[in-house]
Amino acid sequence: MFFTYLRRELRRRRKAALVVASGLALGIALVIVVTSVSAGMGRAQDKVLQSLYGLGTDMTVTKAAAPAASGSEQPRFRFDAQDDGSTGEQSSDRVMVRGFETLASSTVGKVDTQSGVADAVGGLSLQVVKVSGAFTQGRFEQGEGGGQDRGGALPSPQGRVEGGGADFDVNTYSVYGTDVTKPALGPLTSSKITSGRTFTTAETNAKVAVADSAYAKEKKLKTGSTVTIKGSKFKVIGVATADSGDAAANLYVPLKQAQTLAGAKDKVTTIYVKATDSQRIADVKSEIRKNIPGTTVTTSADLAGTVSGSLSTASSLAASVGKWLSITVLVAAFLVAGLLTSSAVSRRVREFGTLKALGWKSSRVTRQVVGEAVVNGLVGGALGIALGLAGAYAVTAVSPTLQAQLGGGGAGGVGSFSGGPGREAAGRTLDVALTAPVALTTIALAVGLAVAGGLIAGAFGGWRASRLRPADALRRVE
Repeated sequence: MFFTYLRRELRRRRKAALVVASGLALGIALVIVVTSVSAGMGRAQDKVLQSLYGLGTDMTVTKAAAPAASGSEQPRFRFDAQDDGSTGEQSSDRVMVRGFETLASSTVGKVDTQSGVADAVGGLSLQVVKVSGAFTQGRFEQGEGGGQDRGGALPSPQGRVEGGGADFDVNTYSVYGTDVTKPALGPLTSSKITSGRTFTTAETNAKVAVADSAYAKEKKLKTGSTVTIKGSKFKVIGVATADSGDAAANLYVPLKQAQTLAGAKDKVTTIYVKATDSQRIADVKSEIRKNIPGTTVTTSADLAGTVSGSLSTASSLAASVGKWLSITVLVAAFLVAGLLTSSAVSRRVREFGTLKALGWKSSRVTRQVVGEAVVNGLVGGALGIALGLAGAYAVTAVSPTLQAQLGGGGAGGVGSFSGGPGREAAGRTLDVALTAPVALTTIALAVGLAVAGGLIAGAFGGWRASRLRPADALRRVE
């Protein structure tokens, strides 16, 4: 009887039911779109942070560089004098630690033993400055006549020096020493090998290198090419392409070789840490800072504060304005659905009054009204899910490009470097395509909202119906 009456009344009042369902559908669709876009923002931000950290890294441990003291030693380049007029090329390399003060390699083991740490690996970031070129000796052209010096003893030559000079190029590039025994952690994991291969665990001290694709294209390097760093020749075994943005370095070499090049034996600049549980990252950070003083621990949450640009702006809008807009529209839809249901009950006074006169109890009338409202809510939920999926698909299809600017001086005391292996953040911008993935939890939320909307509307109508009396129906009889 309940379902028969329910089906008949819904068919008889299709327009009113559609109005209630449409209001709920708009609110639910907006919630789905905003939730999906927010999830897409999170994915985009994770992609940006992975380009800084590397895949699988939850935090980094570094030691901020101390301010340079006055009179501190600066890089010097010395070249042999050539007095025979030759133009032979000369070059000189300077390999310097980049970005941070070094930490002892033993610190990696200390970090690895901290509670909540699943794995830790060290890396050494280097900057190479190579000056190369040649001197050309000038020629002295003597002019006519001569002069007397002030003593009147010897004539002073008259003329000018022509030609000669120096032509030198300065080439600066970055090198990163990676621990090849733990390839699943570190900045190289944010790049994909597109040519050749990556390091093997046996190449801990081999003179091999992996080149970033952009640098390889610029210098015309390929698998099998040879690069010279401070007089040492390294064979390029692979070319890697960064998943997003810039690579961590132009060249990657085994950690021991990087330490040898920089004269930094048993030193690292960055320790990459993977936590056992993503929910314990804050605790692990506190543990490391407490037990290993003098270090700076930077998590993805800290780095998120350094990301600006349209990605940050859109993320803030989705998290604040979008959330409150969704809540406002949803509340309004629930209220409108409740008022419309209550108004519909008022127009059915004769019907419900007659049913009560025939013996229906108030609870039965209330259940009937609530049942109709829940069905309207479920219909609205179905429409809302369809609209929400269409909206999310449209966002993904368009894939608007957002920019993420990695500003210096971020959280965690990382100075002008954004937590990565010493790469400079200033002026670094990443383009990220926005998507709007719809999770099953979002669909479940939409269904829950549909049922909640129906119950709220039914509560309004049921309260109104429970107050009706058979005498009200008789007064409406013409």
